[in-house]
Amino acid sequence: MTLHASRRLAGLFALALSALLSACSATDTSGNGGEIASVNGQSISRADFDRRLDATPTAKQTLNQLIQGALIDQYAKDHSITIPDAQVDKKLDEIKAKYPPGQFDTLLASQGLAITDVRRILMQQLVLEKALSANIKVSDKDVSDYFAKNSAQFDTPEQVRASHILVGDLKTATLVEAQLKAGARFEDLARKYSTDPSSKAKGGDLGFFGRKQMVPAFEQAAFSQPLRIVGPPVHSPFGYHIILVTAHKRGLKATLANSGEAIRKQLRQQQLASQIPVFLAGLKSKAKINIDDPNLKEVGNTVGMPPG
Repeated sequence: MTLHASRRLAGLFALALSALLSACSATDTSGNGGEIASVNGQSISRADFDRRLDATPTAKQTLNQLIQGALIDQYAKDHSITIPDAQVDKKLDEIKAKYPPGQFDTLLASQGLAITDVRRILMQQLVLEKALSANIKVSDKDVSDYFAKNSAQFDTPEQVRASHILVGDLKTATLVEAQLKAGARFEDLARKYSTDPSSKAKGGDLGFFGRKQMVPAFEQAAFSQPLRIVGPPVHSPFGYHIILVTAHKRGLKATLANSGEAIRKQLRQQQLASQIPVFLAGLKSKAKINIDDPNLKEVGNTVGMPPG
């Protein structure tokens, strides 16, 4: 059980991972021809499998992504575009920061992916950004106009950081509360008593969260309790919580001065997203692309999303 609301996947990485998963699932590592499986002794051939797979939208999308990846790699080579490892590392760190600790690595491991695969996708993204950077124009007026219409989305919401010990009944909650008042360490009792697996090992720490991310009773207590004072047990649909608030960040109203850079970056990304399909179409129109599989012939005439 976790009290945190689910975080949205970063849009950029969602596209990258989608392309990567498609490409990996279409890779043939077992050689050409022969048997791919059998059912009670009846053979299923690789030829039949490939024929069925080639006719699916997934196969066409995957081939398109692989073609576009090759075009981007060739463009980078032809135009002497090199992306430093440090730049890829920065992009990767930005993506990882959008996931709870360890979840990014777990996601990759669950799909059998290596970090080197992700780095290549990010490298191609950065090549596209560099290739199109001269065409991206965001003026000060663009920024101020956008802020005037959308300032509320740049407000910094009020947040608290809290730890909790979740137990199933009031009797246990009262016992834990008494031990805390007697001087026991909150972290120790969280590891001993809490039934919340997402925070138990961290001594009950839930990190920072804003309003409407927790169930109402928990939110009301967390945002009203004094700092570093253990509150009385709070009942919610999950059980009884003993809460310790460790930090409180007041909300901050956005100004053009403190949000201008974020707006400029957002507008640049929007322009980049609109120009990438046109740029890839241009590369594709000049390329010699031979597709031997009749089921996939139409891929040579289409342009989809870039690899990432």
